[in-house]
Amino acid sequence: MKTNNMELLAPAGGMKHLKAALRFGADAVYGGLKSYSLRASADNFTWEELEEALALTHERGARFYLTLNLLPFDEDLQGMAETARRACALGVDGALVADIGAFSVIRKAAPALPMHVSTQANVMNLAGALHWAELGARRIVLARELSLERIQRIRAGLPKDVELEAFVHGAMCMSYSGRCMLSDHMTGRSANRGACAQPCRWLYHLVEEKRPGEIIDVIEDERGTSFFSSYDLNMIAHLPELSRAGVCSLKIEGRMKTPIYVASVVSVYRRALDLLNAQGEEAYRAALPSLNDELEKVSHRAYNTGFYFGRPAPEGGAGPVTQTMEYTADIESCSGGWMTLTVKNRFFPGDRVEVLTPGGVHPLTIQEIRDAETGENMESASVAGKQVRVPCSFQAESGDFVRGINRNHL
Repeated sequence: MKTNNMELLAPAGGMKHLKAALRFGADAVYGGLKSYSLRASADNFTWEELEEALALTHERGARFYLTLNLLPFDEDLQGMAETARRACALGVDGALVADIGAFSVIRKAAPALPMHVSTQANVMNLAGALHWAELGARRIVLARELSLERIQRIRAGLPKDVELEAFVHGAMCMSYSGRCMLSDHMTGRSANRGACAQPCRWLYHLVEEKRPGEIIDVIEDERGTSFFSSYDLNMIAHLPELSRAGVCSLKIEGRMKTPIYVASVVSVYRRALDLLNAQGEEAYRAALPSLNDELEKVSHRAYNTGFYFGRPAPEGGAGPVTQTMEYTADIESCSGGWMTLTVKNRFFPGDRVEVLTPGGVHPLTIQEIRDAETGENMESASVAGKQVRVPCSFQAESGDFVRGINRNHL
């Protein structure tokens, strides 16, 4: 089965994330400027960085979609229109918009800019999809509550030049397609204005009205009770089904995640798609155990397949974040049998780590650690941001990553 019509779309929370996404195989990225994006706490891009990002993206033959998916007030619309006009002139490949008023204003300001309808617009049915298409939408990011069967029906009724995009991996929201007021109520930070404090991930207890002070545990583990916390989506085992349903773009969530998270997840889905395209479904299915093992290494909550196969059975909260590997270091250079690393988390001589490259994962035992400036031997690399050197018997490059065993997982 060929799936080469499906785009692998990765999050770009900032320049480093964008470089990781492109290096590890994304066909397209999505990211925001400092304003009008639903991830105000991400690094995001200045105008100068956006120009650089577009140059890097287009050099790779990839596409950059700009997030303008804030739910705006009247006073936001002129700025959104001006932003869209300038971004279109710079060469962004599409704008992601959630609000119908913003959609209308941006269409008039930048008629050449391809318009993508955000999942925040809650497109749940063919009538809604057709309405957006009539307004000029080039692509619709479907609501997360849709099954594959419903997606297939929407696809069958849409014009062929209107594309469907769907999330395949990453954090999900406890609220309907992300329309949540909990953060605004509890912290004054509106999720719909890009400032979600993620209170659904906090730990809670239940108190019954007639039993004040009596705390009732809802779901308990060693880290507390988190019954609002949703599962993480993982559709790595169902890419052929997504293709058959008519999805053209596979979207990875994660503009607030680390660059190594982006690199790791993108590399897994890239490998899966390449196997499907080059060798077919049998080879892809045979690789699923190793692909899933890779996805266990990144930071995540318990995985499920969302609503794609019908309403999820009530299983309680997703529990705490887990990962079998942790972000150890960034690789700055590699030559003469030595790697120069920027430390992220502590490691020691004798530690067994993995080097994540676009060509695959390479095991490495840390034989010794030297200070990158003085050349002195070190008992450990324990200061985040410090540069150190370690011996390496294979070739790695700037932009690759080192990850080590998560000691908290043992």
